Amino acid sequence: MRVVRVARRFPATVHEAEQLWYDTDRWPTWVDGLAHVAKVDGGWPEVGSKVIWDSYPAGRGRVVERVVAHEARAGQALEVEDESIRGRQSVVFTLLPERVEVELELEYEIKKRSVFTPVVDLLFIRRAMLTSLGTTLSRFGVELAAARAPDSGT
Repeated sequence: MRVVRVARRFPATVHEAEQLWYDTDRWPTWVDGLAHVAKVDGGWPEVGSKVIWDSYPAGRGRVVERVVAHEARAGQALEVEDESIRGRQSVVFTLLPERVEVELELEYEIKKRSVFTPVVDLLFIRRAMLTSLGTTLSRFGVELAAARAPDSGT
């Protein structure tokens, strides 16, 4: 499996970051490529729960994320699958002085493989995955800052 990982630091608490991260109603504002959440099952974000979401046209299609590990104030791991890949995605929240670090990692394998898959993955897919994770965390940071703003009602 290939691994891509990004991390960002935000002026917030772990609790604030976690609240936003697990709020599936807010995902369309910051999850890269997500058009809408189709279904949430089983006590999200607890182990065994599942979120099904759809991307924009020409995107990933239907994405299924099932929680395989969850620890409050620490993070979560998911089995993730779409039309092209399957893998494991994790988010880790780390408390820093006056900040929280959010690390997002995707370990993935390409479903439809050919002799060219390793080259295509190295040149295109891995880079696209890394960009998507980075975009997600950057947008998450914007939403987190907005949620913390004095006039946001929180």
